[in-house]
Amino acid sequence: MIGGEWNRHIAGMQRRGAVGWVVATSMASLVLAAQSGDPAAIQQRLTSQIKITTTTADRSDIVTAGTIVQLHKPGLVMYAVSSPLPPSNTYKNGRIGQGWSGFGKDIAIGMRASDGTTANDYQHRPFVAEEKCWVTSIEMQKDGVLFQLYSDPYNDVRYYASLKIPFADKKSVPPADAFLQTVAEVLTAVPSDDQGAQSNQPAPPAPARMQAIAPPPPPADSPPPTIAIGQTRDQVTAAFGQPVRIAKLGVKEIYYYKDMKVTFTNGKVSNVD
Repeated sequence: MIGGEWNRHIAGMQRRGAVGWVVATSMASLVLAAQSGDPAAIQQRLTSQIKITTTTADRSDIVTAGTIVQLHKPGLVMYAVSSPLPPSNTYKNGRIGQGWSGFGKDIAIGMRASDGTTANDYQHRPFVAEEKCWVTSIEMQKDGVLFQLYSDPYNDVRYYASLKIPFADKKSVPPADAFLQTVAEVLTAVPSDDQGAQSNQPAPPAPARMQAIAPPPPPADSPPPTIAIGQTRDQVTAAFGQPVRIAKLGVKEIYYYKDMKVTFTNGKVSNVD
């Protein structure tokens, strides 16, 4: 009897120990879950603050304007949208830089280019603190969030870039509030009251209808004026005079004449209708 009671006592202690271990493990899991974040919650919070902008397939212009964001750190580098891929930027230790990911992206750009060009052949533009741009994508990744950024035209050239904001601990997702504080160090949405104009420059007024000015009559023995692909604006207006109306569409500019429409791309004739 004594041996049987002792064995039952030992078995009971073992069962209570196993139950205690399960309870302790469950409590530890709950604590870790409370301290870690939910990627879906971060995505939802970001997209509720920043409406995504959509662009044309060739990235030359905006189709649907979303939220304008303001940068708060210098160091962001964008490439002209003619580049097959955007450059890579990363926010780390309070700074925006390109690092090895930027070097790798530049190699990929050279590999994607069909005419043998490299990343250096595309126009670059560094952005400074307090400049503004658009967001065309917010992508959750396992170790951070990747923003795709898009600029207004600068001298008829738009620029784009990717900006990654990694998690402080790459092995765990931070709480949404903590990560959004990190994002706010780099960029924040511009209040809707301030978004009546595009980010870096006031919206251009609607082009006024211009009265056609007839060119001077050519000498009697001179051939009629002609137009060719690659001519400049000055060459066209010297031959045909000022257009009835001018429309600007990103890097493109269209001159409307009475019987003709001339499209310029980067200042040179690219199409005649």
